[in-house]
Amino acid sequence: MCVFDAYGTLYDFNSAVARHRAAIGPKADALSEMWRSKQIQYTWLRNSMGDYAPFWQVTGEALDHCLAAHGIADPSVRDRLLGAYRTLDPYPEVPTTLDRLRRAGVRCAILSNGNPEMLEPMVQASGLADRFEAVLSVDAVKVFKVDPRTYSMVEARCGVKSDKVCFLSSNCWDAHGAARFGFNVVWVNRASVPDDNLPGKLAAQVKDLSFLPSLLGVA
Repeated sequence: MCVFDAYGTLYDFNSAVARHRAAIGPKADALSEMWRSKQIQYTWLRNSMGDYAPFWQVTGEALDHCLAAHGIADPSVRDRLLGAYRTLDPYPEVPTTLDRLRRAGVRCAILSNGNPEMLEPMVQASGLADRFEAVLSVDAVKVFKVDPRTYSMVEARCGVKSDKVCFLSSNCWDAHGAARFGFNVVWVNRASVPDDNLPGKLAAQVKDLSFLPSLLGVA
């Protein structure tokens, strides 16, 4: 079974800012990068504090920080960016890759930090909902990745032992967390960045998901 992280792996989180680049101006790329960084940082900090909040709230809090840091005070920009985050674009190779896996009979699911109110509209809007037998949200266990309870949801909900799961994430920390849990992990290193060298041995590394069918021996 293939289990995918959502943000950055299947869906391009930069597409929210890209749609409104004209309204944001020359700070758009820096804003997008900071927003993603703060969003992830806040999940780790909340885990350490033992103070879970839905990912939608965390995403908004991270955006507020970033808008203030870049001196963007127009409330309409915030509204437009958060609205776009509910319908992020899938990466170009994703639909074809999922179709190849489906034709080969490979079961697919999503495991994401996103709460259902974020994930469901995005997956539906992308037209990919029927490719996944389950869209799992950490909101069910009220803790973010890389807590082992998040990865244990796959066995609980899909009935698949950890060593039978191929987990894919573009986030190196998530990849290592899943490998440490016991999944066979493929790191989707879209940005060609160095390994974080965390616990958990990765099975493979690819540039994007178009390499996955060949890696799995799928025609």
